[in-house]
Amino acid sequence: MHVFFDVRHLYYLPQYLPVYNELIKMGVKCEFLLYRQKHLNDTLDAYVKTHGLVYLWANDKEEANNIYLQKKPEWIIFGNAEDNLDDIHCFSKTALMQHGIGPKSCYYDVSNSAIMYRFVEGKHRLKRLTKLFPEKVFIDTGYAKLDPIINNNTDEHYSLSSLALDPSKKTILYAPTFYPSSIECLPQNFPELLKKYNIIIKPHFFSLIKNKYKAQQKKLKHWESYANVYVSGVSDVSILPFMQLAALIISDASSALFEFAALNKPAVWCDFYKLRWSYRGIFKYRFNKRLDKDLAYFEKVAAKTTNVQELMEQVELHINNPQLNEAERTKTSEHLVGKVDGKCSARIAHFLVTGTH
Repeated sequence: MHVFFDVRHLYYLPQYLPVYNELIKMGVKCEFLLYRQKHLNDTLDAYVKTHGLVYLWANDKEEANNIYLQKKPEWIIFGNAEDNLDDIHCFSKTALMQHGIGPKSCYYDVSNSAIMYRFVEGKHRLKRLTKLFPEKVFIDTGYAKLDPIINNNTDEHYSLSSLALDPSKKTILYAPTFYPSSIECLPQNFPELLKKYNIIIKPHFFSLIKNKYKAQQKKLKHWESYANVYVSGVSDVSILPFMQLAALIISDASSALFEFAALNKPAVWCDFYKLRWSYRGIFKYRFNKRLDKDLAYFEKVAAKTTNVQELMEQVELHINNPQLNEAERTKTSEHLVGKVDGKCSARIAHFLVTGTH
């Protein structure tokens, strides 16, 4: 048996790797298809070599399709929507492992594509997706990305000392998305406001590489100068090691908030964002369209804040009282993330090999 993982973006890999590891145990041949990207090829190359992956390169989607048609694997796993798969489906089956579980509308919209199967996180998402796309096949497996934390076998190992942070302090993980983001809304002296804690900042991949987010990059660079801060770079691909070190997460419209809450750790939600003019005022409907109604669940798993002062107050409250909101956090996480038992990737691998679940 032969399985390909389509790596359109580097940040798909933490979602794929737990499934890959399960497939390797089962004797399945696995390969990864990487897409050449300006300034990122060396980082991609180093990361897959570190993990001992077998991989090929493609310049674009057309070249990738030609490789798939030549190799004819039994399965191709995608991390986002794909179309024009008719020729590929003559030889290969396709499945979607969505690269996040956040509240953006694209979580649901990506199923409106040609991919045959989709692995889904929990009964709530399964029910909504089945109703939206009754002709599609969805398999409730849970969210494989979290398995390494549950099983305590993450591939990357960090310590607070290795990040030049103080092991005697509690650690906060700030994991903003690229848009709509809270980065621009936080003050220049943000780290100083939380100086009695370590702060690990894990920006979205796009915040670090895209020119349109220069303002975010400038602010991140400034924050990095504080002694209590570690700002992750492009080569820090996975957020999982940082989740292990952190006692609390701060996030905005990012999937990371759901992921962290599913580990039964406290979360604080920045419900304030820097919006482009085309998303404000009479154009607010565009913002609302970008975010799905699942955003309402953020308030069930996290403390909602609408400004910086509230943010500081809620961080202080919840990092020192992690049991607050625990019952609701656990209940809602099961609703949105599904089973968090460390066996999600095994369920996916089992389906790929046997066709049953």
